[in-house]
Amino acid sequence: MILEIAQVEIKPGMEAEFEAGISRAAEIFRVAAGCRSFDVRRSVEHPQRYRLLIEWETLEAHTKDFTGSQAWQDYRAIVSPCFASPPAVEHTERVLKAF
Repeated sequence: MILEIAQVEIKPGMEAEFEAGISRAAEIFRVAAGCRSFDVRRSVEHPQRYRLLIEWETLEAHTKDFTGSQAWQDYRAIVSPCFASPPAVEHTERVLKAF
């Protein structure tokens, strides 16, 4: 299992628009092949900063199958007008789950 962490900075005043858009985009991820979960978190200290936590079966499910697909283009069309800068994305593997 791969966890994609995408940090997104939103333009000032566009938080509600982004949240509405990402709610619509959740359906795109729900049906994406290899996508296991989709979670969006908003920073308490920096309310224009969001983190998307997306679990993929494999790295390739995200980087090869999803990225560049029509579904990815649809997702980006919904949310990217709100971006203050390109998202910072990294992929992680679980090393330890203590609880």
